[in-house]
Amino acid sequence: MHHGNVPPQIAKGLLALKKRIQAAKIPPSKLDESINVAIWNIREFGKKHRTDAALHYIAEILGQFDLVALVELRDNLKDLGSVLEYLGPSWNIVYSDWMDDSGGNHERIGFLFDRRAVTFNGLAAEVDAPRKKDGIEYLASQSFWRAPYLCSFRAGNFDFLAIATHARWGKSDKGRQAELAMLADWIDTRLKKKTVEDHDLIAMGDFNIPAIDDAFFKALTKRGLQIPDALLKLKAGDQVIGGSNLDKNARYDQILHVPTMKKRFSNVGGTLDFFQNNTAIKELFPDKNYSRLEFSFQLSDHLPVWVQIKTDIDGERLNQIVQDSRKG
Repeated sequence: MHHGNVPPQIAKGLLALKKRIQAAKIPPSKLDESINVAIWNIREFGKKHRTDAALHYIAEILGQFDLVALVELRDNLKDLGSVLEYLGPSWNIVYSDWMDDSGGNHERIGFLFDRRAVTFNGLAAEVDAPRKKDGIEYLASQSFWRAPYLCSFRAGNFDFLAIATHARWGKSDKGRQAELAMLADWIDTRLKKKTVEDHDLIAMGDFNIPAIDDAFFKALTKRGLQIPDALLKLKAGDQVIGGSNLDKNARYDQILHVPTMKKRFSNVGGTLDFFQNNTAIKELFPDKNYSRLEFSFQLSDHLPVWVQIKTDIDGERLNQIVQDSRKG
């Protein structure tokens, strides 16, 4: 981390934050053996300039992982640039464009990664809703409010696809269910194509799913997407909590996988509780009187959700060679 010669108040805040990070019990990843993957909705990141303290804290949190899907990244990337400076030269990001309308909300999606552990493989594309021919035009009957973003990565000798999205919010439950179901269908259809980039896929995002047994979750998982075992019960360190929002009662943020990926996920995962409670706000911002709402616009109203993935597949490849030779 490259925080530099920060003022004493920020240094003190970073020390308090480090204690909260330690409480999350995120195991270190091992080069060519494992990576720590996370999803984080950083509230309206770039809409309004954050304080220097907040940017240092955001960088410190992001630096605990190797690959992070970012949602609610806005069109203005100035604050992101500061965070990248604090993370250091080994970090990079690939991100989508934004849409100007109310549904798009000026939001991008990004994949932030540490090049020492993760390599970008070259595929980066926004996901379009399926279209049908209407006269001379090809039109979608429904839409993604914010297009999911698909990228290809490599960690160790393991290649995989990562797709991230920020599902629509609002009063139309039917519309949100339809959007989640459309994403499930798109993933299932694409992975069955002969020329798909890879068949190992991780789906991450703020799916705006209150609970993992509700109609929204069932729509998203109808084609076989699964929660890693380590995230079936969401933990902040040793404590089981109800969700990744600051109230800890909604499972909005998810990391999911297709069945081929199941063996890749270790038995560790959870969330990083940088908030704790209202009284703990002062530890990070001693010179402010932030309410919970104001705090959420400095850090976020979502906690990052993470899981560790095993990336060493040499042993499996060698076993397959031996098994294939016996068949001959």
